[in-house]
Amino acid sequence: MDAVKIRVPGTSANIGPGFDSLGCAFNIYNMLTFTRAANTTVTGCPAAYANEDNLALQAFRAACRRAGREACPVSLHIETSVPVSRGLGSSATLIVGGALGADRLLSLGLTKTDIFEIANELEGHPDNVAPATFGGFTACMVENGHPYATQVQIHPTLRFCALVPDFELPTSRARAVLPATVPFGDAVRNLTHVAVLLSAIRDGNTDLIRRALSDRLHEPYRRPLIPGFAEAEREALALGAHAFFISGSGSTCMAIYTDEAFPAALTARIAALLPTWRVLSLEVDRDGAIAL
Repeated sequence: MDAVKIRVPGTSANIGPGFDSLGCAFNIYNMLTFTRAANTTVTGCPAAYANEDNLALQAFRAACRRAGREACPVSLHIETSVPVSRGLGSSATLIVGGALGADRLLSLGLTKTDIFEIANELEGHPDNVAPATFGGFTACMVENGHPYATQVQIHPTLRFCALVPDFELPTSRARAVLPATVPFGDAVRNLTHVAVLLSAIRDGNTDLIRRALSDRLHEPYRRPLIPGFAEAEREALALGAHAFFISGSGSTCMAIYTDEAFPAALTARIAALLPTWRVLSLEVDRDGAIAL
């Protein structure tokens, strides 16, 4: 094969109390086209990333190493719809796309589980790369250095709406504000809330979802990094959102709703209150990363 185009969904990770463990894929995509070439080039992204250190190229080479093959030079073109440093998994799309691109271009014979493991090693945590790889809502963990992921059923009445600010929030900065240790009671509280949240998501129990999405491990420390968070949360809940949480490490926020009129109403309210923010009504992506 001389060329392959890979589509990878953006994701929302952490999801309330599910720090580094819960994630969901949505119908916002980055496209990566790999073409065999005499020399490696990268186009379609800012100049700072158009080099050998591009995450997609790192993943491409990692997949080749996994299969015991030598990586060939490629021309990589990236078409981005997932905003960078906004908590929607842009880095995961590149990593997963790079690994899958190598597999399909060079017929490496890798499975999606292989792709997930390669991506987790590069990303450092599985909550974004799991849904980017497999699609849907995923719960994941790392045991003895090995990542595991499982699908979580989402009730068909549940819908998601992203509120995307016009400013970036680098993951490094969002991680830096987290404490080195947390009170034992906060850890126990988050564990119980995750357990209930998974059941509530499956059953569509919006009252339990609202209660279970409360977090004490990361959101309290990151909210001050997102100017406008309190106002956006207040308006979303007033308009009927069942829950409101930080997507990934921010700056994007996410609302869960069931009323079809909610996105239009929220868009109008946010346009007046936070005019530089975008409101995106999203559907869950069920496929994960695929070759087109």
